[in-house]
Amino acid sequence: MRRHPFGVSLFSLLLACLMPVPVLAAYAPLSEKESKPLPSAKRVNDALPASWDFPLPTSPILRAGPPSAAGMRNEPLRALDTALNRAIEQNHMPGAVMLVARRGVIVKHQAYGYAAKYRDASRTPLAQPVPMTKHTLFDVASISKIFTAIAVMKLYEQGKFSLDDPVSRYIPEFAANGKATVTIKQLLTHTSGFRPGLPLYQMGGNRDDRLQEVFRCPLDHAPGSTYVYSDLNMITLGALVERLTGKRLDQYVKETITGPLGMVDTMYNPPASLKHRIAATEYQSNPDRGLVWGQVHDENAASLDGVAGHAGVFSTATDLAKLAHLFLLRGRYGTTRILDEQTVALMEHNFNTDFPGDDHGLGWELNQGWYMDALASPHTVGHTGFTGTSLVVNREQATIAILLTNRVHPTRQTPSLNPVRREAARLAADAIPVAMRRPAWFAGYGDGLNRTLTAHLPASAAKKTLSFATWHHLETNADFGIVETSADGKTWQPLHSVTGRSAGWKRVSLPLPTNARYLRFRYQTDVSINGRGWYVDQPTVKLENGEIRPLQMTGMEWQRREH
Repeated sequence: MRRHPFGVSLFSLLLACLMPVPVLAAYAPLSEKESKPLPSAKRVNDALPASWDFPLPTSPILRAGPPSAAGMRNEPLRALDTALNRAIEQNHMPGAVMLVARRGVIVKHQAYGYAAKYRDASRTPLAQPVPMTKHTLFDVASISKIFTAIAVMKLYEQGKFSLDDPVSRYIPEFAANGKATVTIKQLLTHTSGFRPGLPLYQMGGNRDDRLQEVFRCPLDHAPGSTYVYSDLNMITLGALVERLTGKRLDQYVKETITGPLGMVDTMYNPPASLKHRIAATEYQSNPDRGLVWGQVHDENAASLDGVAGHAGVFSTATDLAKLAHLFLLRGRYGTTRILDEQTVALMEHNFNTDFPGDDHGLGWELNQGWYMDALASPHTVGHTGFTGTSLVVNREQATIAILLTNRVHPTRQTPSLNPVRREAARLAADAIPVAMRRPAWFAGYGDGLNRTLTAHLPASAAKKTLSFATWHHLETNADFGIVETSADGKTWQPLHSVTGRSAGWKRVSLPLPTNARYLRFRYQTDVSINGRGWYVDQPTVKLENGEIRPLQMTGMEWQRREH
């Protein structure tokens, strides 16, 4: 059977829509007028183009277009302007570029603030600050690791190695100090046992000397025993590419990735002629580099001649969007194939199930809500960079969210950028509407929430049954939607709870305690990470005589929404 591009067959969608409604089932209206079977998947998609639960196929290449062309709403995308300008005012960063795309449509591409504003760490203003533009080049820092991983996997496709081969088979000196059994896969998933890094810029006399320092470095943990994010893994993989191809990493990346994709603004070691287009980074006094502007910020990458497996790439939001779109289309951009479909699936597979919370594919991070927020899912890949960059690719929604900032300009001593990353991803997710036929109650977004939606229950001691429709996409086992009852409005007892994802609207029916006089829906979140949220619709009580009574809900912090 031909599968839907997002992992659901059309037959499955039709079947789900035509199935009878059980006690916990697909959402259906209550009124007699609306009690017909749910429409076919095609009709739902026609009425609600590319809503959260009905993503449609994506185009083969990226193009600019209005939010409606991607099945998105404009209000949350406009709110990105407020959020990012506020972050600039709060000194999270001097400037930023934001890009959001869905189904191949770039619906948001905006620049904010300044690419270069200060000439030293004391924030002395430049005589002529450089405004940020949509085409500014950024040192993307650790997003460079994705380019290295793709380069490695292209060699894998050529049969140059197996993922479980020991690295030392191809770099013999890597076997030193107990590393003979470390595999290529363990480097790609950060389970090699390496420490986070070495001060290579203080070691050796040239690039080759410093690579040998990495190869000689002992492990802190037994291979495969723990997850530790380490630059040394990716530096080694960059060296592996060079050993197997006889070409420096930057040359191989250009020939096999950025060149074929037409990523003309992506490179290592950009020429001085492009300085006016590049976002400045840090004023460094140790090592004494002054204002780093147009050279790689990472000290170790700089000491490796600007070309390393862990850092060194400069790029724009538009070029990175091409790379992200390539993965949404399983290795192809337009008519250009860079990776086989099976290779993309491997790169997006979670190999770190033994280390919950540190989900990792081959190069990609998976399901990391600390910067993906409401776009996080087991099928969302991404990466961040120390300079203030982040790339999120949600396969289920065919959505790309790219935030590029110069948050280390002129100093790395700035507030954490993670709340800004989360808010940007959340607003991108909020722009994707939830399919519904009428407004429903929405609990909203936020950390540490305890929001209630309350109603009086019919004053009857006879048997009563609560019924309501729910849609939820919550951080699993961290955020909860809780249904509670009370006899006096003061002491509450739990009746039902939801967490994780409902996978569409569901109708819930629950017997109510005979002494229950009050009902409330309570939304409880932890101190970080929000999903797409919790919706409740048409809460009713069915009395013993069959009468159905709608409940009048009140809740100051809940909203009535139709998206």
